[in-house]
Amino acid sequence: MAHLMMLLRVHGFCSVVHTPPTPEATQALLESIGPIRNTHYGRLPPLGFLSDVRVITGGFYDFTADLSSKDTAYTNESLEPHTDNTYFTEPAGLQALHMLSHTDGSGGESSLVDGFKAAQILRQTDAEAYRILSTTGVYAHASGNDGISIQPAAPVPTLSHDKYVDRLTQVRWNNADRAGVAAQIGEEMEAWYRAAAKWDAILSDPNDQYWFQLKPGTLLLFDNWRVLHGRSAFTGKRRMCGGYSR
Repeated sequence: MAHLMMLLRVHGFCSVVHTPPTPEATQALLESIGPIRNTHYGRLPPLGFLSDVRVITGGFYDFTADLSSKDTAYTNESLEPHTDNTYFTEPAGLQALHMLSHTDGSGGESSLVDGFKAAQILRQTDAEAYRILSTTGVYAHASGNDGISIQPAAPVPTLSHDKYVDRLTQVRWNNADRAGVAAQIGEEMEAWYRAAAKWDAILSDPNDQYWFQLKPGTLLLFDNWRVLHGRSAFTGKRRMCGGYSR
């Protein structure tokens, strides 16, 4: 476990091979790292099982592309690089994804982008764009499912830093969940969009992306505060499971 945590700390992601391709094994491995964070994506227990602690794991998800949650992850469409939970006041730090099966189709390659490295590139090539994305708050939202409407307590910049030292601590970026920008209409707003376009271009550069194919038996773990993830479109039926922690 110490080696796994070290890999996450250094590289931002790692894979755990030979994980049995079942929700139970995946959940057990994630719980061995830390508590699974409850979210609106998790499996909710029937009322008669509320006393069963093992069942009340509302943060563990097990899904196919059936739009059971009104979220782009629950489709077979391509997803551009993004971080999850931008609509939470404090997004989850660790994310796990495990493809349990993919039948009658192809595609669905996964991509990862080191957000800290991308931010370093932006800072070196356009310091003003970096400053704007580090100081201008952005709103986000999750809605679509009945009874679900989530927004952060306040707008948060795309790039967050330790307030005591000049060190990047968190990247928040998801075009699908982005709402308004906390900037004045006019030059200030236009400057944010120019900076955002430069940031997005870095994330979209193939040289900054790592592409691979998820496979049953290989659990992907990554730092959601640092690593952006995406995927290509796919055909057929995929069953995925995973969850958030810390």
